[in-house]
Amino acid sequence: MTSFPFFQHISSDRSSLAREGVIRTRHGVVPTPAFMPVGTRGTVKGLTPDTLSACGAEIVLVNAFHLWLRPGTERVREAGGIGRMMGVDCPVLSDSGGYQIHSLETRRTVTEEGVSFLSPYDGAKVFLSPEISVAHSEALGVDIRMVLDDLAGAAAPPARIREAMERTHRWALRALNAWDPGTTAPLFGIIQGGVDRALREESARGLVSLVGSRGQSFSGFGIGGLGVGETVDERLSVLDATVPILPENRPRYLMGVGYPGDILEAVRRGVDLFDCVLPTRNARNGSYFTREGAIAIRNARFREDDRPIDSSCGCATCRRHSRAYLHHLVKNDEMTGAILGTIHNVSFYLEIMREIRARIRSGTLSGLDWPCFTTRHAIGGDS
Repeated sequence: MTSFPFFQHISSDRSSLAREGVIRTRHGVVPTPAFMPVGTRGTVKGLTPDTLSACGAEIVLVNAFHLWLRPGTERVREAGGIGRMMGVDCPVLSDSGGYQIHSLETRRTVTEEGVSFLSPYDGAKVFLSPEISVAHSEALGVDIRMVLDDLAGAAAPPARIREAMERTHRWALRALNAWDPGTTAPLFGIIQGGVDRALREESARGLVSLVGSRGQSFSGFGIGGLGVGETVDERLSVLDATVPILPENRPRYLMGVGYPGDILEAVRRGVDLFDCVLPTRNARNGSYFTREGAIAIRNARFREDDRPIDSSCGCATCRRHSRAYLHHLVKNDEMTGAILGTIHNVSFYLEIMREIRARIRSGTLSGLDWPCFTTRHAIGGDS
């Protein structure tokens, strides 16, 4: 199997492009395919570091954009890095904030130099460039970081989608030149191109071929710009066009997607890393994942249901608490309800990733199916 300084491909599924591997970082080893709970501002909402570890988290995601604005990346550096500040005992990946900047809409101005925008916290005018983004992620002390990208949504005009892709490539080269792979954490490029297969292929080939001023290339690749309005079929088409172009010895990361069924389909296409806010956000809204589909715990039919959320789940919530109790907590807006639901949902996602890895290893992934767990068939989503 192939290897790279921090990624090793261990085994492959016989019936798909799915693969099992490991990512080795300075703060631990991550088995892949892996799901990253989202800790945007330096915390996974509803979970203490000890609880996050008990749920089985092997890597978490933070957002360099938000941490730069508050509490400030230099403050994080002074505290010993984001992992130490958070108190987590696993590796940390930082996103650059391209999606968050995209969502600011009229509050931002994108130029070749970078992005000027008004801080969503205090309205101050700030500027972010590819080089500044690399510096912020370095100050955070993360284990993997992403380049700054220019994101265009699925509904954007074709000219804007191409412009964003080409600018992302130019910014990626600047980020590569600002990055010292010998002394700092791995850096991933981000593929853009909307739902246009030809643009996605062009983006993938372009980023794979980029070489920095010190001969460095990207340590892995994010597939960005998805989960922003495209259909499931369009997303899968993008993966079918993109993943085969990417090097076998580098991790592939589908950014911001999604439901368990969406993750499974991406794994079958050779994707290694995932993140999404669904487990935590849905839990705060009283929507819990089970093997039979998601349940909306506020529904009156759970008022006297003494079963656990999922009888096959071994998380602390399912071992100790009933649907009826959670119904009571959520109906009364008790904080404990959101916490217990988050413990279950995050544990559920991490357990299905362990099952996926075991099935790749044993050659039985083809027998795994979650039709009730895709964007198409989601029950009780996070509106």
